[in-house]
Amino acid sequence: MDLLTPDIGLLFWQVLVFLILFFILRSFAWKPITDSLHERENNIQSALDLAEKTRVEMTALKADNEKLLAQARSEREAILRGAKETADKMVAEARDKAAVEGQRILAQAREAMQNERQVLVTEMRKEVVTLSLDIAEKVLRKELSDKPAQEKLVSDLVSNARLN
Repeated sequence: MDLLTPDIGLLFWQVLVFLILFFILRSFAWKPITDSLHERENNIQSALDLAEKTRVEMTALKADNEKLLAQARSEREAILRGAKETADKMVAEARDKAAVEGQRILAQAREAMQNERQVLVTEMRKEVVTLSLDIAEKVLRKELSDKPAQEKLVSDLVSNARLN
C-alpha cells in the first residue's frame, strides 16, 4: 500500500518538477503555440472576410452583368427594329420607284403606239391618194368617147382596188 499513500518528499519533488516543467513549457512552448493559434485564427478570419468580400463583389458583378445583358438586348432590339424599318422603307421606295417607272414606260408605249397609228393613217392616206390618182390617170388616159367602156373600166378598177 505504499504506492497508494504518497510520501511528502515524493509529493514535494513531483510538484517541484511539475512547476519547473510548467515554467519551461510556458516559456518555450506555450507562447509559440498560442501565437501560431492566433495567427491561424487571424488567417481563417481574413480568409472568411475575403470570401465575404468576394461574395459581395460577385453579387455586384452579377447585377452589373444582368444590367449589361438587358442593355445589350434592348440595343439589339433597337438595331433590329431600325434595320426592319430601313428595309421596309427601302422596299417601299423601290416599289414606288418601280410604279413610277412602270407608269413612265406605259406612257412611252402609249405615245409610241399613238405615233405609229398616226404614221399608219398618214401612209394609208398617201396610198389612197396614190391609188385614186392612178385610177384617175387610167380613166383619163382612155378617151372619153365610149361611155359603157368607161363605166366598165371604173368598175374593174374599183374591184381591183378592193382586192388589193
